[in-house]
Amino acid sequence: MAFTAVAAAAIMTTGLGVAVAQQASASEGCDVDYKVVGSWGSGFQAAVSITAAEAIDGWELGWEFPGDTTVSQAWNVEWSQSGADFSGTDVGWNGSIPAGETRQVFGFIGSGSTEAPERFTLNGVVCGDQGGEPTDTPSETETPKPPEGKPSALHVEGNRLVDAEGETVVLNGFNRTGTEWPCVDGWGFIDGPSDDAAIEAIASWRPNAVRVPMNELCWLGINGVDPEWTGENYRAFIEDWVDRLTDAGIYVILDLHWSGYGDELVRGQQLMANADHSPDFWTSVAERFKDNPAVLYDLFNEPHDISDACWRDGCTTSEGWEAAGMQDLLDAVRSTGAAQPVIVTCNGWGNGCGGYLDFMPTDPEGKIVAGVHVYEGTGCNTQACWDRDIAPIAAELPTVFSEFGDGGCDHDWSDGMIAWADARGIGWTAWSWYPDCDMPGLIADWDGTPTGYGEGIKEALANRP
Repeated sequence: MAFTAVAAAAIMTTGLGVAVAQQASASEGCDVDYKVVGSWGSGFQAAVSITAAEAIDGWELGWEFPGDTTVSQAWNVEWSQSGADFSGTDVGWNGSIPAGETRQVFGFIGSGSTEAPERFTLNGVVCGDQGGEPTDTPSETETPKPPEGKPSALHVEGNRLVDAEGETVVLNGFNRTGTEWPCVDGWGFIDGPSDDAAIEAIASWRPNAVRVPMNELCWLGINGVDPEWTGENYRAFIEDWVDRLTDAGIYVILDLHWSGYGDELVRGQQLMANADHSPDFWTSVAERFKDNPAVLYDLFNEPHDISDACWRDGCTTSEGWEAAGMQDLLDAVRSTGAAQPVIVTCNGWGNGCGGYLDFMPTDPEGKIVAGVHVYEGTGCNTQACWDRDIAPIAAELPTVFSEFGDGGCDHDWSDGMIAWADARGIGWTAWSWYPDCDMPGLIADWDGTPTGYGEGIKEALANRP
């Protein structure tokens, strides 16, 4: 899905967690969830949440850090820190919390101690003793680790993906967005939690595939990005994230989602991959992951406003920069000796697939998977179009709807799309594991509670063979 930087900021962090009340009379049983969702050598990322016993219309949250914690960045909050004292207020759009509902209200980057504060205040009211231990290192009994065992390597037989045992594998799952924007915006590696509990929540829906969007500039550490969140730090985070997902028995699709040409600090979706950096990106990524049998490479997210010839071979774009074609990107992957399947997504935002078979690149490994993106509100969102444009591709190549989603926070449209795909052995990975139904998001919170839209996807995964 294409996001600008503005759109990314608008959807950033809408999850769950701190139970506190607005008034003193309703303050009994306050339970603040201050959760460390990721850590590295020089710091950590935390999320703060509120559950409203009574409806809240505007919040001010405060606490005293017990250690030497210093907040360097925060989002979705007006904040200040003086010594150990931290205070934060809503930014308008996230100030209202209905009674009985939970909202992850903001997040921050800190350094020093990860120890949770002992007490919190909401709108001037002191909450009681929180009890328990900080949530940055859950015990094994609280959050059992996902099952171990990477899936076996995939190869192509006709129009099917087949594993090492010769069994057909149809990729079914979802995207886990959030690794494409925090790094370029200078505040983190991922939006939302990435601990073992997060992977268990993902695995509880029974996907066999998760698509991970990546940022080219962050991976390469170029064009003025913050080195704290990019370069080798970003690469190491992605590698660890992928290793733990694949150890949980899930195939991971690595997707070049955001990219940037020249020396510009570009945010968001581009017309096509660029000749300046994208081949280097894929050479580096494939070199790093070529020994992980459970990885697939999705060469470019949503090519658009280019010809089919440019889509395959590259060209000078209408914006004046040089595009790399799908053939260039595929060749970069194969130059490393990486032999895993590559997903080549249709032109025209992923749903202009009419010329696909005439212009598809060539792969010496013979492991091309066709990628399609359709949403309820995009082009080619009807069975008539799928019959005309997608079915001929799926008759020759393994095919996956690597992005799709409903409008209106329901699953009426996607139910029909999934039924059509399942009947033809076509895979699908829904957009997206993120707590914002308008995104469209599958979950209402990071624990994996489904939205109305997510209910349909969860049921479809539960019925997967």
